[in-house]
Amino acid sequence: MLELIAAPASHVVAMRISGCVDADELQRGIDAIEQAKQVHPKISFFIEIDHLRWMTGTALVRDIGYGLTQFGRLHHFHRAAVVTDQQWIRTIATIENHLFNPIEVRPFTSREKEAAMKWVCELPVSPETENAPSPTP
Repeated sequence: MLELIAAPASHVVAMRISGCVDADELQRGIDAIEQAKQVHPKISFFIEIDHLRWMTGTALVRDIGYGLTQFGRLHHFHRAAVVTDQQWIRTIATIENHLFNPIEVRPFTSREKEAAMKWVCELPVSPETENAPSPTP
């Protein structure tokens, strides 16, 4: 099951995943991502995973297909917080952090859920903000 959940920042697409995800549920997640990309130059993800077993075959094919279309568009993504106590998923999130620059992917435990949401809600620093002169006292 994939359920969209509320996030305190509008550039964050937040979802809770458990059990088995089907193609219709996955499509709702993809639609939420695409809508957020229409409004924000960079978006982030909060993904809470509780006892994920897998996806249906159709969902898996759709997920891979959508993922492949995003490789040339990684500049739209800022951060992904993956909240789970399943070690194999935490390991995958750590590997993804090294594979998918410029996206920051960070795994969190369920006890760290609040910190994960706070981290993912931080806005990216723009080059204009980063290079702006410091205010003088």
